[in-house]
Amino acid sequence: MKKLLVTGSSGLIGSEVCTHFAKLDWEIHGMDNNQRAVFFGPNGDTRWNQARLEKTLPHFFHHEIDMRDRNGIIGLIQSVKPDAIVHTAAQPSHDKAADIPFDDFDTNAVGTLNILEATRRYNTEIPFVHLSTNKVYGDAPNEIPMIELEKRWDYADKNYENGISESFRIDQSKHSLFGASKLAGDIMVQEYGRYFNMPSCILRGGCLTGPSHTGVELHGFLSYLVKCNLEEKEYTIFGYKGKQVRDNIHSFDVSRFIEEFIMAPRIAEVYNLGGGKENTCSILEAFDIISNISGKQMKYKYSETNRIGDHICYYSDLRKMKSHYPNWGITKSLQTTFEEIYDAWVTRKSH
Repeated sequence: MKKLLVTGSSGLIGSEVCTHFAKLDWEIHGMDNNQRAVFFGPNGDTRWNQARLEKTLPHFFHHEIDMRDRNGIIGLIQSVKPDAIVHTAAQPSHDKAADIPFDDFDTNAVGTLNILEATRRYNTEIPFVHLSTNKVYGDAPNEIPMIELEKRWDYADKNYENGISESFRIDQSKHSLFGASKLAGDIMVQEYGRYFNMPSCILRGGCLTGPSHTGVELHGFLSYLVKCNLEEKEYTIFGYKGKQVRDNIHSFDVSRFIEEFIMAPRIAEVYNLGGGKENTCSILEAFDIISNISGKQMKYKYSETNRIGDHICYYSDLRKMKSHYPNWGITKSLQTTFEEIYDAWVTRKSH
């Protein structure tokens, strides 16, 4: 039985990857210390996800280790001897990072270095998958000429009709401290790949979402929006008239790509991972979708002040991913993703 080590295993992508590979008959080793509850309080707690994995996956083993525990990570990898590593653990909030800069950088940048070096010392031939973010591009996408439509912004430049590609610049822009710490980890994974010839990829995620997401105001756009609708809480739109656009990808489709990569790995590849143009929606459009599902109108207020370094419009150009891995594609539509998130919150609320 092959062994997979997943950091951040109680989070959205981590837990989905654990479940996905367990179905492929891998032994799963999850590393998580519920730091999300420290970052976001009780609403960010992921212990329920850990309990679910321990209950439903017969070959799942939980390891309570912090990303900043260098020796703990080295020891874990030496003892587990994984056949592949998927690194999803992070301080995930664009906004929160400014309040906790040391925790943010130590988790995202230094933590990534910790697990890379531990992997190198163990075996430079096993695939290493790193979950990065589209925030590594900073606010540079806002420089693209935009067109304003009734409920959304879109790119006016035909060069971006398929979205943002991996060749887009990553410097000379405002990133947020989170974007900078994630970029440091992103570059380090590329460097370990090229310098030590380690099979590795960096997935620059757009809005990664799904039913296992514990959305809070500062992180987890769709999950939090759906929760607000269900509980009839007021949602705050921050700037851009609520027309800011994101591409949303279901965590299952993320896991499917990770499977494809691990089966046929490459060295230091970068991919923009999102739902692509077909799975885009603005905040106003998201309100319409969830209202149609729940039958409840969205309660919201508008703040003129946009989030610092926020994207007006961002969606991923998926052509590189699809050309490298033609068996992969988006299987979960935006509508299906909304419905699954809604059903998950209803189920969680009833327990």
